[in-house]
Amino acid sequence: MTGYDFYTGAYHGGAISAEEWPAYEGRAEAHLARYQRIYTVTAPGPDSEAMAVCAMAEALYGFDLLASGEGGPVQSASIGSVSASYGGPAAQSMDLSPGGQGRELYRCASLYLDIYRGCG
Repeated sequence: MTGYDFYTGAYHGGAISAEEWPAYEGRAEAHLARYQRIYTVTAPGPDSEAMAVCAMAEALYGFDLLASGEGGPVQSASIGSVSASYGGPAAQSMDLSPGGQGRELYRCASLYLDIYRGCG
């Protein structure tokens, strides 16, 4: 289990709140466990698995923000009465399909882990 202190301290994450962390950490851990069941996964460093969990948790958090329409690139902003709009064409062009999300989660995990998907 990757703690919130590791997420904010070692990984230097900050997008996910302490209250939301357990849910996203659990989902990321489940994805990592699946990779370990079906692929050969090796951790080159002592914190590699925890770093991968943090990266995948942030990706899952980002997917949820985009799916809800709350996240994405800022399309407009004003300073006068503090206004910002999110979404727009850039957010709409992101692949939020299960396959697209799977590819991004794999990419996040492989930043920190060596994952061999071939025959062996």
